[in-house]
Amino acid sequence: MTWKVPLADLDYGPEEERAVIDVLRSKWLTMGAVTQSFEAAFAALTGVKHAIAVSNATQALHLACLALEIGPGDEVIVPSLSFVATANAVLYCGADVRFAEVHSSSEKSRPHDLTIDPASVAACITPRTKAIIPMHYAGYPCRMMEIMALAEDHGLAVIEDAAHAPGGTLDGRALGTFGQIGCFSFFSNKNLPTGEGGMLVTNRDDLAARLRLLRSHGMTTLTYERHKGHAFSYDVVALGYNDRIDEIRSALGLAQLDKLADNNAKRLAWTHAYWDALAELPVDLPFKASDQGTGAYHIFPMLLPEGTDRAAFMTGLRDAGVQSSIHYRPIHTFSYYVERYGVQSLPITEALAQREVTLPLYPTMQEAEFDIVVEAVRRLVAES
Repeated sequence: MTWKVPLADLDYGPEEERAVIDVLRSKWLTMGAVTQSFEAAFAALTGVKHAIAVSNATQALHLACLALEIGPGDEVIVPSLSFVATANAVLYCGADVRFAEVHSSSEKSRPHDLTIDPASVAACITPRTKAIIPMHYAGYPCRMMEIMALAEDHGLAVIEDAAHAPGGTLDGRALGTFGQIGCFSFFSNKNLPTGEGGMLVTNRDDLAARLRLLRSHGMTTLTYERHKGHAFSYDVVALGYNDRIDEIRSALGLAQLDKLADNNAKRLAWTHAYWDALAELPVDLPFKASDQGTGAYHIFPMLLPEGTDRAAFMTGLRDAGVQSSIHYRPIHTFSYYVERYGVQSLPITEALAQREVTLPLYPTMQEAEFDIVVEAVRRLVAES
C-alpha cells in the first residue's frame, strides 16, 4: 500500500547518483579503491585503527565470532530483544547462546531503556562462556562500563552489535569501540543505508588481519591487488568466506557518511518532538531523558499501556496511513530457538516486547507527517 507516513525513508539525492555513476564509469565493481576510502573514512568516524567493510552486518557478527575463535563448546551471552542475526551468528560457529534480560526500571522518572542488563549478563556467565554481544538497541548506548568490567573479571571477549548505532557515543567514545570488535549495519532502513552492507571495527592488528583474511576466501592477496599489478598469485591459508562488499555500496556509504551527523541530529530532533507530544499519554517512552551517552536515534520505540491489543492498535495506524513495526519479537520465542533450547522464561523481555510498537522516524520527516502520526497515536490510545 501507499503510506502517508512510512516507517523509514532514504535521504538520497544527486550525491548518491554521482557516486554510483563514478563507480560504473570506472568499470571496477568489486571491492577496490572506493571500498578502501570508505573503510578509512569509517575508521576516522569511530576513531579506530581498522575498519573492514563486508557484505552485511550478519556476516560482520559471524566473522567477529570466528576471529575470536568462538566455536563448539562455547557459550555467548546475547540479548533476546534483538534481531535474530545477533544470535544466529553465534550458532553459525557451532557455539551456543544464552539469553540475557533487558534493563528495565520500576521508576516512572527513569524509563525502560531496552538494552541488555549487566546484572542479567552476570547471572548468565558459566564456565563455558566465551563472549558477550551487547546490542545498542535503537542506537542508544548499552551500559558498556559495567559490561566491560564483567568481561575483564571473567576473561570474556566483547563483540558490540552496533547495527543501530553509527555516530552514537558514550563518554566521548564511538559505540562499537569498547569491545574487541564492533559490528555495524548499512541495511536500507539504517542510519547509514547502502541497501546491504556492514562494517567491522577494531583496534587490534591481529584481529584486523584475521578478519580481512576470512572476509575473502582466506586468500593472501585480493583480486584488486592483482588487478593493480601488486601480485600475480595467491595462497589460501584459512577456510574463508565470500563476505566482500562491492564498490557501488561503498560509494553510497561514502556519500551517506557525509550526511550522517546532520541526519542523526534530525533524528534526535524528531525523537524529542515525539517525547514532548506523547508525554501526557499513558504510554512508556523508552530512553526518554537517558543519561547513557549520545544515541544514534535509529528508531522510535513506544510501549503501549499494559493490556492494549497491539494488533488492533497497529491496524488503526495502518488505516490512518501510518506504517509501524515491532522491534522485536524476542529471539528465544521463535520456533527454531524453542526447538533447540526448549521454552525459556525471560519475563522482563517478554513483558516489554509484547507492548512495543515502533513509530516512523527518519531524517527527512516533515511536520505534516509527524502530525499525522501523533494524531493517530493519541486517538488510538484513547480508544484502547
